[in-house]
Amino acid sequence: MPQHWTTRVETAADVPAVRDVVLDAFPTAEEADLVDALRADPDAWIEGLSLVAVDGDDRPVGYALLTRCHIGGSPALCLAPCAVRPERQREGAGSAAVRAALDAARRAGEAHVVVLGHPEYYPRFGFGRASAHGIGLSIEVPDEALMALTLDPGRPLPAGTVRYAAPFGI
Repeated sequence: MPQHWTTRVETAADVPAVRDVVLDAFPTAEEADLVDALRADPDAWIEGLSLVAVDGDDRPVGYALLTRCHIGGSPALCLAPCAVRPERQREGAGSAAVRAALDAARRAGEAHVVVLGHPEYYPRFGFGRASAHGIGLSIEVPDEALMALTLDPGRPLPAGTVRYAAPFGI
């Protein structure tokens, strides 16, 4: 059952708990290792864009991360990974973390976000098919899985190939 979640920017004290959330949410350590690598990459990491949804004891149970990428030559953000502890999934913690991350990006003056994910999930946040805007990847993925969003209606999505931060390996 969905509930109201408190969200906030990740703190240094949250780093081990965030790693645990991501480890619990995925079948391998690949995504948790990716978060660590992004945190260490000054070209990717943007302070204030790593958000957690916390339980009543202020423990992270949901997570959303935005890091720097580019669409063609234009700076943009990549939403990945997003994670929720399995026992707290389908309660709204992930959605709360994603909304908080997008709101933080909007307040920071960021304009564009891409996500490679479930086409049934991300449209609820305003994401649409990236190919409709001339946005693609250098690797083959299902067309409906690459999505994009503009945070500022006055700044339309640019066309081009998405260049992820180096830790993504694509």
